[in-house]
Amino acid sequence: SDKMQRVLAMTPLWALTLSALSHTVAATVVVEKRSARSGVTPVQKVIELMEGMLAKGKAEKHDEQVQFAAYKQFCDDTTVEKKRAIEEANEKIEVLKADIEKYTATAAKLTEEIAAHDEDISVWKGDQKAATKVRELEKADYDAMHADYSESIDALERAIAVLKKQAYDRKQSSFVQVSALQKLSLIPE
Repeated sequence: SDKMQRVLAMTPLWALTLSALSHTVAATVVVEKRSARSGVTPVQKVIELMEGMLAKGKAEKHDEQVQFAAYKQFCDDTTVEKKRAIEEANEKIEVLKADIEKYTATAAKLTEEIAAHDEDISVWKGDQKAATKVRELEKADYDAMHADYSESIDALERAIAVLKKQAYDRKQSSFVQVSALQKLSLIPE
């Protein structure tokens, strides 16, 4: 009875109708066969048609069950495949999340290092500007001193040339002035 209810729940309505109709027809056939043994009666003809319909219905039911079994197998296979794909995707998501965290930490560390290097660079640029100013001042001093020395050397060279042109004996009067200076005491005792 329980098995019959499950079969009835799974069986389409038209199959149940055909089944009931075939039982009725079979009962009628038995009665008709007893009554008319001679030839094919119209009722027998209907019964034959009904039996043909029943056989065709059973064949269609079998084909439908085969088709359903194939579809169910496809669904089961697809479900397994999709669950596996979802699990793989979830694992990949976890790996990618870990990578994101790792790269975020690396980016933060590198950002700090870049800030430190930027600070070093700004200090070095300041030092470079200060050193450039010092070098410019020293160069200006050097250029002024060089010009002064060059002028002094040039004046001395001209004076030597003039003195060489006047190379004759002179009185040593200027030497007397120098000896008088030597006698002066410049350093107090």
